[in-house]
Amino acid sequence: MGRSQLSSPIVKRHATGIAMRPKHLYLGLCLIGTILPYSQFVPFVRENGFNARAFLEQLFATHIGGFFGWDVIISSVVLWVMVVVEGRRADVGHRWAPIAANLAVGVSLALPLFLYMREARRERVA
Repeated sequence: MGRSQLSSPIVKRHATGIAMRPKHLYLGLCLIGTILPYSQFVPFVRENGFNARAFLEQLFATHIGGFFGWDVIISSVVLWVMVVVEGRRADVGHRWAPIAANLAVGVSLALPLFLYMREARRERVA
C-alpha cells in the first residue's frame, strides 16, 4: 500500500499499524450487532416462543428496561428516516436491507449495515 493510500480519508491506520477501511469495521460491527442481541433473544424464544405479550411485559417490567426499550424504539424510527433521506442523497441502493435488518435484529445490525452500504457506494464512485 502506497503512502498516499494510507493518508486517504477512506483508509484509516489502526492502532496496531494495520490499515483498516471503515467498510470493514462496519462489517465487523454488523456481526457483533447480530451475535450479542441474539445471544439474549434466542433463549427468550426457546422459553416463551414468539410471544409478543411476554416480550413487551419483560422489556417494560422495570424502569431501566423501559428506558432501553424506548431508546431502541426511538433509535429505530430515527434510523429509518436516516436510511431513506441519507440513502437517497448518497444514492445507496437496496435501502430496504437496513430496515429489514432493523426488524429482524435491531439498530445494532441495521446502523452498521447502512454505514457499510454507504461506504461501499462511496468506494465504487471514487
